[in-house]
Amino acid sequence: MLIFFISAALLTIPLSYVYNSITLILFVLYTFLSYNKQNIKLRLPLLPLMLLFMLMALSLLWSVDFKSTLKALSREAPLLFIPVTFCFNQTLSYKSLNKILENYSLGIILFGIILLGRAIMRYGEGAGTDVFFYHELATNDVNAIYLSVLVSMALMYFLCKKKKTFWGHVMMLFLLVFLFLLSSKVIIITNVLLIALYYIFYSGMTVRGRVAAVTLLCIMAGLLGYYGKINERIAAEFTNNKQQNEAEGGVHYVTLQEAWSRNDFNGNDFLNGTSFRLYQIRIFTEMLEEDPVLFTGYGLNASDDKVEEQGIEHNLVHGDKDGLFYNKLNFHNQYVQVFADLGIFGFLIVIVMLIINLKKGIHKKDFVHIAFAIVMISLFLTESFLWRQRGVVFFTMFYCIFNTALLPGATDKQKI
Repeated sequence: MLIFFISAALLTIPLSYVYNSITLILFVLYTFLSYNKQNIKLRLPLLPLMLLFMLMALSLLWSVDFKSTLKALSREAPLLFIPVTFCFNQTLSYKSLNKILENYSLGIILFGIILLGRAIMRYGEGAGTDVFFYHELATNDVNAIYLSVLVSMALMYFLCKKKKTFWGHVMMLFLLVFLFLLSSKVIIITNVLLIALYYIFYSGMTVRGRVAAVTLLCIMAGLLGYYGKINERIAAEFTNNKQQNEAEGGVHYVTLQEAWSRNDFNGNDFLNGTSFRLYQIRIFTEMLEEDPVLFTGYGLNASDDKVEEQGIEHNLVHGDKDGLFYNKLNFHNQYVQVFADLGIFGFLIVIVMLIINLKKGIHKKDFVHIAFAIVMISLFLTESFLWRQRGVVFFTMFYCIFNTALLPGATDKQKI
C-alpha cells in the first residue's frame, strides 16, 4: 500500500491541484493509521527540508508582506509533512523504489499520449502547429518547463533499465521526442548531456557501443532540435545584440551588458531568457544594497513587491511577446529567490540539501538519483521551482524517496 500511495502522490502532480492534495492527505492518513513504533526513525538527510519550512514559518515574524507569507506557507507545507511521513514509514527497499519509478514513468507516458491526442484534435479543428509545442502542448496550467522536469525523470528510468525490451526502447524514444516538443532549453540540454554521460560511464557497453550510442544521440538531438520549436527558442538566446528592422516591429534585443548595467529601458526592449535572468540577479544585488535583508530576507513570498518596484524604477514595466509583464515576474532563479525571501540561511539550507542529494546519488551509484540531483541543480538556475506547489511536491517526494531507500540487498539496519 505504501508503494501505491507514493506512486499516486507523484502521478497526480500534473493534474489539478485538488487531486494531488487529496492523494497527499490520504498518504499521510495511511501512514498514521498504519502506525508502527518500530518504523519510526529520524532520517538525517531529510532534516534540511524540515529546517527550510521552519525558516519559512519563522519569516512571518519579519515579513514585509505578512499576508503573502502566511498564504504561501500552506503551499510549502509538503516540505514538512512529507519528510515527517517518511520518518514514520518503513524504509523503502530498492525493489520498492524501482516499482514506484516504474509506476510513475508509465503514468507520465500515458499523460503524454493524452496531451498529444488533445493536440492532434485541436490541429484537426484548424489550430496551427504550435499546439504540438511548449505551453500549447503542456497547457498553461501545467507549464511546459514543469512538465519537462516530470518527463525527464521517466526518461531517466527507462534509460537506466538494465534489461530493455523492444517496448522499453519505444517508450524511451517517445519520452525523448516528447521532451523536445515541450521545448524547455535547460531541461533538454541537461538531459542530452545526462544521456551521453550515462552511455559513456554507466552503461557498461563496449567502447564501440558507447561511441555509436553517443553519435546516434547527437544526430537525434540535432534533428529534433532543428525541426522543432526548440530551434527558435535557442536561436532567440543568441539574437541579443541588434536592432530589428521596422518590419519586425522595431524590437531591440537587450544585450547581457545592457541587462546588467542599463538603468532606463523602453517599451520596445525585449529581454530573452538569459538577459532577463541576469537583470533579475542585478536588481537582487541592488535590493541587498538598499535594504538590510542579508540575514533575514523579505519573508517567504514577500519579495515580489520589491521586484515590481525595481522594475518601475528601471522603466521595465512592459510585457514580453507572451504578454507577461517583466516587473511582475518572480526571480525565476531558486537560489536568488530563496536568498531574497529567507536570507543567507535559507540559501545555505538549499545548497546543503542539493549537495546531500548529489553526494548520496554518487555514493549509491544510482544514475537515476544522480540525474535527479543534476536536473534540480540546473533547473534552480532558471526557475523558482520550490515556490510552486507542483515543484515543491515533486522535489520533496523524490528527494525523500531517493535519500531514504535502501541499496540493493541492504537491510534497514545497514547504512544506505
